[in-house]
Amino acid sequence: QVQLVESGGGLVQAGGSLRLSCAASGRIFSITAMGWYRQAPGKQRELVASITSGGKTNYADSVTGRFTITRDNAKNTVYLQMNSLKPEDTAVYYCNAEAQVAPGFRGMGYWGQGTLVTVSS
Repeated sequence: QVQLVESGGGLVQAGGSLRLSCAASGRIFSITAMGWYRQAPGKQRELVASITSGGKTNYADSVTGRFTITRDNAKNTVYLQMNSLKPEDTAVYYCNAEAQVAPGFRGMGYWGQGTLVTVSS
């Protein structure tokens, strides 16, 4: 009922920048929050950044000051601007949305397929 499509991943040198985008579509009544998670080989999936529909943000300590999450509520789209990238940022980045498909329905979490970010030294 809800689909998330990520884009913007790729290969970048350490110290460089990338901007990820995630667009939600489908049967959406409302989206209360969207965020980005990442998972590196051999590691658990972790929260990178999140943002509510009202603009409240939250960041992992490892990316605070380097990454910025923004959203366009009219387009149901969330962005992640990543600056000063480090090799340890290398991971598959997943978009997540907390959405209601109809009034009165429980909000549920939805995931995108992921986009690979590789930071070289």
